[in-house]
Amino acid sequence: MKILISADMEGATGVTWPADVLPGTPQWERCRGMFTSDVNAAVLGFHDGGADRVLINEAHWTMRNLLLEKLDARAEMITGRHKSLSMVEGVQHGDVDGVAFVGYHTGAGAEGVLAHTYLANSLTGVWLDGLRASEGVLNAHVVAEYGVPVILVTGDDLTCADAAGYAPDARTVAVKDHVSRYAALCRTPARTAADIRAAATEAVKLAVRHEPVRGGPHTMEVEFDAEHLSMAATVVPGVERTGERRIAYTSATMYEAIRTFKAVTTVVSAALEEQYG
Repeated sequence: MKILISADMEGATGVTWPADVLPGTPQWERCRGMFTSDVNAAVLGFHDGGADRVLINEAHWTMRNLLLEKLDARAEMITGRHKSLSMVEGVQHGDVDGVAFVGYHTGAGAEGVLAHTYLANSLTGVWLDGLRASEGVLNAHVVAEYGVPVILVTGDDLTCADAAGYAPDARTVAVKDHVSRYAALCRTPARTAADIRAAATEAVKLAVRHEPVRGGPHTMEVEFDAEHLSMAATVVPGVERTGERRIAYTSATMYEAIRTFKAVTTVVSAALEEQYG
């Protein structure tokens, strides 16, 4: 049995504001340890539950945040950018039985600690087939096309509530409770590690591959906080403006949809000015 952990940082233990997740800051250096503790707890729990292999895919920012030397020796990790499936790289090879979203968060325009979707700012909402979508929603649809269930989600309490919509059977662990976008009621790393390990042990029971979900075509809509960003996004083939600050596109599969979304966010990032966005 092989489990894939998609590891993001905004939903990690102790993380509450931008400096905690911005590579190179003193706060990021401090929070890397707590982020690694969350991921390692999941690794330990999955092995406790009977998993044979656990593969970690770094999914935050530069994708070079976790402390490899602090992980259980049985773990393997994909670290660094640029990958075909970005946040869920590794699921496409046909040997993954379950996926865990560790350190996840709510989506752009929603309540939640450091809520966003791909870009820290500039996106005010993302919709998949008419429903508001977080990174968890998007990635759950991607892995479903490979017949892999989401079995564990960790993050703040609102992230766990979000997970109930896209992975209702998954085990969830709230490592903190939302107070505002930049504040949370936090548990200690010792407590969250124990909670995540216990949940991961139970979650292994859910790691049962199913028939790939062929739910396409899928329509993605994205809203920005400035009109020039929607115009910039239209350089991506198939992307059209549907409003002053909105774009939309339709893809045959979620594989194509998520790759187009990555292209859109990359182009939009290049169109941002430091002061005016």
